[in-house]
Amino acid sequence: MKHALIIDDSATERAILTGCLKEIGIDVSIAISGEEALEKIKDINPDVILLDVVLPGRSGFEICRELKGTEDTNKIPIILCSTKGTEMDKFWGKKQGADAYIPKPVDQEELIRTVKQLIQ
Repeated sequence: MKHALIIDDSATERAILTGCLKEIGIDVSIAISGEEALEKIKDINPDVILLDVVLPGRSGFEICRELKGTEDTNKIPIILCSTKGTEMDKFWGKKQGADAYIPKPVDQEELIRTVKQLIQ
């Protein structure tokens, strides 16, 4: 079974994202900060990461850049999910190595389609 790591400090967003992923048979782990996520990634080795941009401590952009710059984690697909949804934000997210950028509120069909595409 595939496994996703959701990194988001909003309980509401985590619940929405978790519901979407479980609907398509994906196990979910949660982290509420980038630092917590970096610890969990070592243990669970997720198939996909859903990463908020605005987080306590380090930003999602920083976490994405670090994960994509590390040999152990650079192959894990990262989907940035953020209320920061301007074209510049999307451009910057891609420059940090994100595989996809979905603005919040998340279009659940787009999320499911994107996840399936990235973890095939």
